[in-house]
Amino acid sequence: MSDPAAAPAAEASTPTPTPASVPGFESWRRSLAHLTGLGLSDDERLLRDKEEERRRLEKDWDKCERWKKEMMTRSPIIVFMLKHLQLAGCPFPSSAMQCHPCDASRAGGFSPEHGILLCQNRFMNRRHMEDTLAHELLHAFDHCRFRVDWMNLRHHACTEIRAANLSGDCRWSREVKRGYWAFSAQHQACVRRRAVLSVMAHPKCQGKEDAERAVGEVWDSCFRDTRPFDDIY
Repeated sequence: MSDPAAAPAAEASTPTPTPASVPGFESWRRSLAHLTGLGLSDDERLLRDKEEERRRLEKDWDKCERWKKEMMTRSPIIVFMLKHLQLAGCPFPSSAMQCHPCDASRAGGFSPEHGILLCQNRFMNRRHMEDTLAHELLHAFDHCRFRVDWMNLRHHACTEIRAANLSGDCRWSREVKRGYWAFSAQHQACVRRRAVLSVMAHPKCQGKEDAERAVGEVWDSCFRDTRPFDDIY
């Protein structure tokens, strides 16, 4: 027969649960530490940041690739440009349009050697990416059809005028979001401004006046040239 007096002592000897001994507490604590950064060592925080960056890059890449593939079959302007590149003898497969992270200075680019760069982390929305891809496909078309000399400022100015004019990059809604609007000649002003900015980045350009001169010299003929479109998109 047990001694009733011993029961309190036995109960008193039972260890009080601590948070660390509760099942699942440690994994919860670690998750919270990784979320907030509190309680992590410098090495653990560095590993956490690298893992978050990796996941962000993968997410951006997946979205960029998904949108690109959809545009290649469903976007009227992208399908149209791909068709005319094919007709011009320069087919542009999906592999020639690469999604990569970029700095804040660009949303895309075209290189005769490497194809089109789509800056996966720079797109505000699907329409922004569509306009960017159309812009770069116009450069690809000009390079294929007209044999652009990319080291010639006048050639560069002409293809920049055409790309800004025809890609949708200067539509009224885009300009308003940039803080530019006018009741007349807004489209022309946008095309000229963006062409000048692009030419200014050319390694042979000596400054804004040099870029404005190159754009001005080819403006009339290049702004009127809507090939392969019948009119401004």
